[in-house]
Amino acid sequence: MRLIGNFLWFILGGVLMGILWWIMGLICFISIIGIPWAKACFVIGQFTFFPFGKEAISREELHQAKDIGTSGFGVIGNIIWFLLFGLWLAIAHIMNAIACFITIIGIPFGIQHLKLAGIALFPIGQTIVDKEVAAEVRMQNAKEKVSQMRKI
Repeated sequence: MRLIGNFLWFILGGVLMGILWWIMGLICFISIIGIPWAKACFVIGQFTFFPFGKEAISREELHQAKDIGTSGFGVIGNIIWFLLFGLWLAIAHIMNAIACFITIIGIPFGIQHLKLAGIALFPIGQTIVDKEVAAEVRMQNAKEKVSQMRKI
């Protein structure tokens, strides 16, 4: 099902949104100071080409450790991103989602656009993994929190 969903997504507009992400990445890369955002754009652009079966999660949640993207610098980076590019990319994804929701067949595609709109707002500190990996990480983290709570 993922293969069919990703194929239909790609030919019915996913390629356009992915290219838009890559164009934003090129703009960031050319500016030199935007290189950290450019990397996020290229990763999310690839995610945008084939979103079915993938999910964005926090790197801190995945690795159980902070890095520069999940620290205060990441917050500042996300604020700058939101003001310059994030809001516009999110609006584009939301408009595409609304267009997809008009038909029953388009509902799964609309859901993918909403998922992408969410990551478009604050991409710094996020990574893309398979849905199963994200579910397993969340289950492991939940088990660790429960065991810590029992010790208290």
